[in-house]
Amino acid sequence: MSRIVVDPVTRIEGHLRIEAEVDGGVVKDAWSSSTMFRGVELILKGRDPRDAWAFAQRICGVCTTVHAIASIRAVENAIGSQPPPNARLLRNLIIASQCVQDHVIHFYHLHALDWVDIVSALSADPAKTASLQQSISDWPLSSPTYFAGVRDRVKAFVDRGQLGPFANAYWGHPAYKLPPEANLMALAHYLEALDWQRDFIRMHAVLGGKNPHLQSFLVGGMATPIDPNSQAAINAGTIAGLKELIVKARDFVTRVYVPDLLAVASFYKDWAGHGQGVGNYLVYGEYPMDDGPKPALFLPAGVIRSRDLTHVEPFDPSKVTEYVTHSWYEYQQGDGTALHPLQGETSPHYTGPTPPYEHLDTEKKYSWLKSPRYDDLPMEVGPLSRTLVAYASGHARVKALVDAVLHKLGVGPEALFSTLGRVAARGIETQVLAEEIEDWVDGLAANIAAGDLRIHDNSKWEPSSWPAEATGAGFHEAPRGALGHWVHIKNGLIGNYQIVVPSTWNAGPRDAKGQRGPYEQALMNTPVADPKQPVEILRTVHSFDPCMACGVHVVDAMGDELVSVRAV
Repeated sequence: MSRIVVDPVTRIEGHLRIEAEVDGGVVKDAWSSSTMFRGVELILKGRDPRDAWAFAQRICGVCTTVHAIASIRAVENAIGSQPPPNARLLRNLIIASQCVQDHVIHFYHLHALDWVDIVSALSADPAKTASLQQSISDWPLSSPTYFAGVRDRVKAFVDRGQLGPFANAYWGHPAYKLPPEANLMALAHYLEALDWQRDFIRMHAVLGGKNPHLQSFLVGGMATPIDPNSQAAINAGTIAGLKELIVKARDFVTRVYVPDLLAVASFYKDWAGHGQGVGNYLVYGEYPMDDGPKPALFLPAGVIRSRDLTHVEPFDPSKVTEYVTHSWYEYQQGDGTALHPLQGETSPHYTGPTPPYEHLDTEKKYSWLKSPRYDDLPMEVGPLSRTLVAYASGHARVKALVDAVLHKLGVGPEALFSTLGRVAARGIETQVLAEEIEDWVDGLAANIAAGDLRIHDNSKWEPSSWPAEATGAGFHEAPRGALGHWVHIKNGLIGNYQIVVPSTWNAGPRDAKGQRGPYEQALMNTPVADPKQPVEILRTVHSFDPCMACGVHVVDAMGDELVSVRAV
């Protein structure tokens, strides 16, 4: 039996270490460790709750808006603020556009290279690549000349010994199955997606002032002005511009991303049998469709246990807890205790080895991530969970797309519970949101036409209107899954703040009962052809789209400066 260490896991945000025991060519055990500390919860203590979102949003530069909206919702829930309809629509547009862009980036720029052999693409026949492209989609960039140009551009990198973004991979690994022509097609779309995502995310600049960290959120609503008679506000021209961006985005998703996903997946159907994970799925729900304290949600909330698609139970916020048994934290009540986030503690206590080290002591504490549990069970969160809950809840469009994908690939519903299932679910969700997002623009336009320009609820803005003490929770379905912020407000200031992020749910270590987290469980029985090139481990880990920066942040115990950034 050999012990494999993948550290750092690349093509993710933040620092993640995977240790795995491999015997007979398969993973027999695995440990997931995040190797930086997060201090944002401590930074927020004592601050004005209305400012929390601006700090929390900077937890990550990739997830951008997700912590802002969860923080805003937590404070609104605590003080009883209800944003007006236009604020709801603006928020839906911002977070949905983030999700669509993020999923496309993940497929092409973070995950595709686990399945696509870039070097193999250099031997492709451009004419055959064009024929393959035209057989799966009517995307206009499909001529032999076009693909020859892409091949020659990348070949020039290789000939100079400069693979650029394609360096440090396992090219030529026997686990790659795509023919050269499919590799060249995916490579071309990798490059196209770079331009596409940069164009589409202009929605954030329009609605939020900038990207990645938007400036337009407010407790009680939004700061994005709406005025049909002002060029400095959302008006008819803005609406038309948003629609143009959405149409272009939907076109790329429908004619490039989804066909590519299905084409690649058709060569890797065996991966429907790998990466099953814990089999429990948690969804907070997202995209309120009306106004009020308990709005209908476009993507429903719910919990699925033991892969049972015949029953979706309601989400109960009181059942969320966190362990620190194998985490570099300590609880006053003891490390075997599970605390609800409203009673949560952030008390760092590092007891691990001094870097550099060969192995972690996984019998003790081995990660800066806590171990979230729902009703004392590990839960997978993310696009697969949302797709499964929506499918099992009877969401018409999700159900139609899931059934179509299963039919296209010639696999049954059980294929969803896998590494391949996560990849497919992300594409299905992207298609659903790319279709729905225009309706929210239409809703905004209808409100403007009716003279409703409200963007903020001022009634709860002043702390004098708040109770002396209040608690609140803000839930959001971030691209990577269920995100929760919990706040305790006392005398107008933050007394305690706790954040449970998607990658904490998925990447967290074992709990007091020894239950593995989703990453750890999903790696069980994964085939590994070459322990020195464990691309198979990366396939399953990347299928979750890790974002460790959300879960942990680096800090120097002596308070010394770690890096200096100068703006020029």
